Amino acid sequence: MPKWAKLVLYLLVAAILTRLIPFSSLFRNLNTMIHEFGHAVVALATSGKVSSIDLNANHSGATYVMTYSTWSSILVSLAGYTSAALFAVLLFYGYYKRQQKQGLILMTAIALILLIFYVHSGFGVVWLIGFIALNVLMYFVWEPLRNFYYLLLCFLTLEESITSSFYLAWVSVTSPRAAGDAALLAQDTYIPAIGWSILFIAFSLLCANWCIRLFTKTREERSGGRSAGSGSRRSKMRF
Repeated sequence: MPKWAKLVLYLLVAAILTRLIPFSSLFRNLNTMIHEFGHAVVALATSGKVSSIDLNANHSGATYVMTYSTWSSILVSLAGYTSAALFAVLLFYGYYKRQQKQGLILMTAIALILLIFYVHSGFGVVWLIGFIALNVLMYFVWEPLRNFYYLLLCFLTLEESITSSFYLAWVSVTSPRAAGDAALLAQDTYIPAIGWSILFIAFSLLCANWCIRLFTKTREERSGGRSAGSGSRRSKMRF
């Protein structure tokens, strides 16, 4: 099977299965959290200021920043979708390295930072508190359950990073001025919003390819490890 077909198949299966899990919609806000956190980090890194962040129940969000140059504004606008896609890769890398606990700590730390400094009202406060509490609980539960929870977050973040980019492209065509980050980039660069949307789609698919490769490599190595182990035990029994 061609690599692109394998990627599409994995994404379709994951999208269907994760939507069958109760309350999975709530966990999709993880992608929004990382998206807005990416905006905030780049704004601060380019000497800008972050006043507040909104996380909404419909998986949308907003980061209110002040920048002092066109270049910093461009970088801040680029940071949201790229951060979310790269974070999906980081989560799958943690799964590959069997560092699920470290991944939970990282996600919890980001949520705590947003709750303390930037998200102070509305749905976002409730969601962040619930997400932090659940992560702490999952840190101490039975390992297979923790791994399932972590992998669910991996695939949900991956899916949302892709679907949000495609949705941005749709809005860029139907209502360019309402295309969020792509509209802001269009104002700063004179490249149309659809052009930036296509770039975000390409980057999210590239990251998705890395994610699926890490996932399949993990499954193959663990399957191979179990076979090798079984063979070793049979050899000892013969001797």
